[in-house]
Parts: sequence; structure tokens; C-alpha cells
Amino acid sequence: MTVTECTSLLEQLRQLPDPRDRRGIRHTLASVLAVAAAAVLAGARSCTAIGEWIADAPAQVQAALEVRRDICDNGRRPPHEATIRRILQSVDADTLDAVLTAWLTTRPQPVALPRRRAIAVDGKALRGARLSDGTTIHLLVLHS
Repeated sequence: MTVTECTSLLEQLRQLPDPRDRRGIRHTLASVLAVAAAAVLAGARSCTAIGEWIADAPAQVQAALEVRRDICDNGRRPPHEATIRRILQSVDADTLDAVLTAWLTTRPQPVALPRRRAIAVDGKALRGARLSDGTTIHLLVLHS
């Protein structure tokens, strides 16, 4: 995902109502959901994997996903796996699905690459088969 794609995703996710109590919120709903979406696009398959992905993400990625800044060390403080899990459990799935679908439909279609024909070549030496001069016989198998 590019920075502009992160920005457009965050804009879409800001439309969702936050189901959490306003007291004690450290991470915005849009940021946590964008982190989850980006991690899943990168191959994460669980809340634990999402938490590990964002913790290991470079500062530029965390900044693009609007991860909260830490005022003590001037770095980023990504959401913990438990926070991600609670938010994903509490958000309305149908509304989230509609917002993510709307975002996906606005993304540009990938450029179709020209189809290339591939030929696989496999060679085998016939065991025990030898010519009169003592050389082995080789078979060449083409797969298309």
C-alpha cells in the first residue's frame, strides 16, 4: 500500500462510529482498523500476527497508518494485540465490510501484465541404458 492509499483508507474508516467508551482511548478507531487491514494485506492471519506486524513495521509505515506518537521517546506506540482484538470484536462487521468494499472499489485496477508462455524442461538419464561407445542415453521432457 502506498501512502496515498493509506490516507484514503483512513478517510473511509473515519466514517465508522466508534463503539468504545470515550474515556481511555489511546488509538483512533480508524488507525487500528487501517493497521489490521494493512497487516492482513501483508499476510497476517490472526490478531497476534497483526500486532507483531505493526510492531515490526518501519516508522514510515506506522506514520502512514497514523499510529499514535509516543511523547517520551518521540517514536511510535503501535496498538497491542489485545487492543486490536477488542476493537475487531466490537466494531459492526456489516458496516466495516461496506466501508472496506467502498474503499476497494475506488482503488485503481492493477495493470494486466502480458501473459508469458513458460516451458519447463526436465532431463533424465536412463539408468542402465548405454550406447555402444559407453555414453548414457538422456531423455528431454518438455512441459508447456
